Amino acid sequence: MTWILVLLLAAACLAIAVWWLRVPRAMWMALAAALAFGLAGYALQANPGMSSAPARGAFDAGGEQQDVVAQRQEFIGDEDRSTANLIITADAMARRSRYADAATYLAGVTEQNPADFEAWLALGIALTEHADGALTAPALYAFRQAAALKPAHPGPGYFLGVSLIRQGQLLEARQAWAETLANAPPDAAGRAGLAERLARLDGLLAQIAAGAPAQPPAQPPAQSPIPPPPPGNTDQ
Repeated sequence: MTWILVLLLAAACLAIAVWWLRVPRAMWMALAAALAFGLAGYALQANPGMSSAPARGAFDAGGEQQDVVAQRQEFIGDEDRSTANLIITADAMARRSRYADAATYLAGVTEQNPADFEAWLALGIALTEHADGALTAPALYAFRQAAALKPAHPGPGYFLGVSLIRQGQLLEARQAWAETLANAPPDAAGRAGLAERLARLDGLLAQIAAGAPAQPPAQPPAQSPIPPPPPGNTDQ
């Protein structure tokens, strides 16, 4: 029931903006993306049947930042775990929203050991968080390096999809997650969680398609989730 109300509210907002406020057609796509972003966040994070939590401080340490670290650790098996002590320091920085400091520590780890998969993955996440969810060129490079070390690992593709969702690019995120899941070994760490999140995203996309009052303009074909690194030594 809650989902029906949420979708009706989103559809009503879009209809009001288009027909009553007469938002220019050129802005329809941006408005639809903003609504889709909000619905994606609700689908992936919310639990309508759960009672409200006790009030906490607005910047309670260990909230969203703790989740970022915990999500990465969900995708790290024993064979993927970094042996660098600075990973612990970088995680502490990330939990305090000090993503630039975390990235500095992690860059030092990757410089000393370019084969450290977890450090590259953590670096990509820290750089993305530092840019408020935007997939910057340095973050994409870090994810590429991690993917080059372990091409079938679901971690880089998962976090790329998270970044795309935060930018409202749900279809591109869906493609990234689907390709990542298809390439991941059955026993890969984090694979089950990725499959569950992909199913929830598919459900959200189906609900958006069923309740959308108007079709947005067609998007260009999405690119491959993580473009291959340039030829040559990827450790540089």
